[in-house]
Amino acid sequence: MVLPAALAPHHLKRYREIGRLLRYFRSDLWKDAGLEGELPAAIGEAGEPESATAEAERLAADLEALGPTFIKLGQLLSSRTDLLPLPYVKALARLQDRIAPFPFVEVERIVSTELGVRLSKAFAEFEETPLAAASLAQVHRAALRDGRPVAVKVQRPGVGEQILEDLEALGALADLFDRHTDMGARYEFGRLLEEFRASLIAELDYRREAQNLVDIGKNLVRFERLVVPAPVADYTTSRVLTMDLIRGRKVTALSPLTKLEIDGAALARELFSAYLQQFLVDDLFHADPHPGNVFLTDDHRLALLDLGMVGRIPPRLQEGLLKLLLAVAEGQGERVAELGLQIGHATPGYDEGTFTHRISTLVMRYQGATVEQIEVGQIVLEISRAASEAGVQLPQEMALLGKALLNLDQVARTLDPTFDPNATVRQQSTELLRQRMWKSVSPGHVLAAAMEAKELVEQLPNRINRILGRIADNDLRLQVDSIDEGKLMEGFQKVANRIASGVILAALIIGAAMLMRIETSFRIFGYPGLAMLLFLAAAGGGCALLVDILWTDERSRRKSAPGPR
Repeated sequence: MVLPAALAPHHLKRYREIGRLLRYFRSDLWKDAGLEGELPAAIGEAGEPESATAEAERLAADLEALGPTFIKLGQLLSSRTDLLPLPYVKALARLQDRIAPFPFVEVERIVSTELGVRLSKAFAEFEETPLAAASLAQVHRAALRDGRPVAVKVQRPGVGEQILEDLEALGALADLFDRHTDMGARYEFGRLLEEFRASLIAELDYRREAQNLVDIGKNLVRFERLVVPAPVADYTTSRVLTMDLIRGRKVTALSPLTKLEIDGAALARELFSAYLQQFLVDDLFHADPHPGNVFLTDDHRLALLDLGMVGRIPPRLQEGLLKLLLAVAEGQGERVAELGLQIGHATPGYDEGTFTHRISTLVMRYQGATVEQIEVGQIVLEISRAASEAGVQLPQEMALLGKALLNLDQVARTLDPTFDPNATVRQQSTELLRQRMWKSVSPGHVLAAAMEAKELVEQLPNRINRILGRIADNDLRLQVDSIDEGKLMEGFQKVANRIASGVILAALIIGAAMLMRIETSFRIFGYPGLAMLLFLAAAGGGCALLVDILWTDERSRRKSAPGPR
């Protein structure tokens, strides 16, 4: 087997493992490379929805088996509705990795090395059996020297090196696709991989996650039924994160008896409202609220865990998304299409009629659904996909919003099967608008406005004196840039002169042709003399007019041409 030049031989084993994923795609390139056998049809081409869903779940399972890099890659792909059909988006959005824990001796070594002290000196207690284990890290219950119960997240040994090797292998494959396939040229896998690399490298630094815990916890402080664990700064490094211990269970693991003991409707409503605030008011949001990251605490509150993956939405886009969600909740399909075009941009293949029809049909279809069938996350993702197919490129944050809402739908429905996300959007719209207004008058914004006002007040007297002085001297002038009427009239006159000349020349030619039939003794070249004189005059006038046109146009072209630089 001969490898393409872009592929490194030392990654051959990994290429073969990745090649198993290609059974979900059609690619003659990979067949020619010899890395995979015959490939079946592309994803999304299976006839029945059930088969597409089953195939999507198998893709998610295969990504889990390939390890942390590909689990995170699957989570990233779940926000690309332009690349994948909705069943695959939904399956990848709920990716969770489960893996056997690594030995405690490694935990002790990593924690001691990172904190610079022995484990027994830093902690009064440290349980050997982990609370949870994943492909990136595992979490242990511990207690500080002052008795404070904490959870210690320890990065898996060698995971950073493994991710860098996987990224190198994926980089070679992305470059191969971009250079040799139409699909690669269209979607730019190399650029997508660079964004993924930056996100994943940032997620491996637990100091950033600790800051996320602080920032999001501060933003959600008004939600009494929600809790975000606070980090312990002195016990946190790039590979070790120490935070408050949350005692509870996953929302998806609640027993029927427990659900009867809690106010599921209030919890679901507050959770959804908190994420709406993150998306539409705050400049930071938790981008991965899948069911495994939401716990029900022993005091019947909801805890948000694993805040390594976060996103940011610019203020201008937040306003557009808020309007769009309200239009979706109200069933205003044409308004949704209009707002989608405002926050996105039309590509060369944009078709206004197709775009408006698809979005309107999609929104109206969900208006007839029951409360149990409404999934606002799915609606947002389908809007993104329909827009892409109609030639409208929506911001990537739109897909991230849809992915997060898709996971929230599942969590909220677990707490309250009758939860209506559209009703929550409508109820919270006034509060969200109020918060946005208060944010616009925050100290930072007020200070900037005050500085601009101060500058205006300082310069105003001088400017007024200058204006009054010019008025007194009768020297006040207003300069308005508009069309130069003189040049416009000159151009019209030239056109009129040329038309008149053409009419006269045409009349001479017609008159000469009519005189040709009159016999006369005065002849030139054997033809009636007067007719020939008219013909010669018309020919001379036509040549003169042609020379004048060419000379005038050339002179105008030279005047308008830019000078040498």
